[in-house]
Amino acid sequence: MLGIWGVFVIAFADSALLGMPVDAIVATYVYQHRSQFLVYVLLASLGSALGSIPLYIIGYIGGETVLRKRVSEERFQKIHRSFEEHEFWALMFPGMFPPPMPFKIFVLGAAISEMNFGHFLLAIFAARCVRFFVLALLTLYFGPQIVGFAGNLIRRHLYWVLALLVVAGLIAWLVWRRKKNQSKPQPTAESR
Repeated sequence: MLGIWGVFVIAFADSALLGMPVDAIVATYVYQHRSQFLVYVLLASLGSALGSIPLYIIGYIGGETVLRKRVSEERFQKIHRSFEEHEFWALMFPGMFPPPMPFKIFVLGAAISEMNFGHFLLAIFAARCVRFFVLALLTLYFGPQIVGFAGNLIRRHLYWVLALLVVAGLIAWLVWRRKKNQSKPQPTAESR
């Protein structure tokens, strides 16, 4: 019915407060049109980023009240602190995870923290590109039923999945830091 733009429309609607089964839709499109999987990844990511604009506006205008009603004071302060310290990453990392990650709370947090609008859109687009690209690869390899399997796995073992991702991220950061330190010129005896 919507053709190639279907993933864009569903991702937009999902991000604009409606909550749609966007992962299943993207997986179906990718599986049916394998050669265009990158197009679907980009369209779904763009739809998700642009669909977050209404929630950003709501959060910017009066979102602190809305967010405080939905989360505890401790969680609110934690979200606020993370945006003060690393606003781009504070939005990008949660954006990479599928439901049940409460991503809309982080969108509200970005708006309340008055995150730069361009950085806001870029963080969501980049996060969704990672999420939908991984989904597309899994779909191409395992078929669209991977969406249901992965959803059940994440729901049942959310903390283990998050712990595994944190450990993988930490290892990647340590490897990057080590390479960066090795590439720095070592001080010579004359420069000491």
